[in-house]
Amino acid sequence: MKSTGIVRKVDELGRIVLPIELRRTLDIAEKDSLEIYMDGPSIVLKKYQPTCIFCDESKDVVSFRGKNVCRRCIKALQSGEAG
Repeated sequence: MKSTGIVRKVDELGRIVLPIELRRTLDIAEKDSLEIYMDGPSIVLKKYQPTCIFCDESKDVVSFRGKNVCRRCIKALQSGEAG
């Protein structure tokens, strides 16, 4: 992991501010969703990218009845392909 040299304090509500340089570099805009998870002793923030429930693809994903499905899997389902 590369250190940025930037230090932020956590406020009384548990919030931190992500520096604008990081947000620009990672293409994180206001109202974007972030995934938060642990990797050993580290907290990882990752821009949320919805993925297909069948193949985990994150490109060309649409929501169908509350589930994320990519266009390739939609075509496969329409044509009756299995696996």
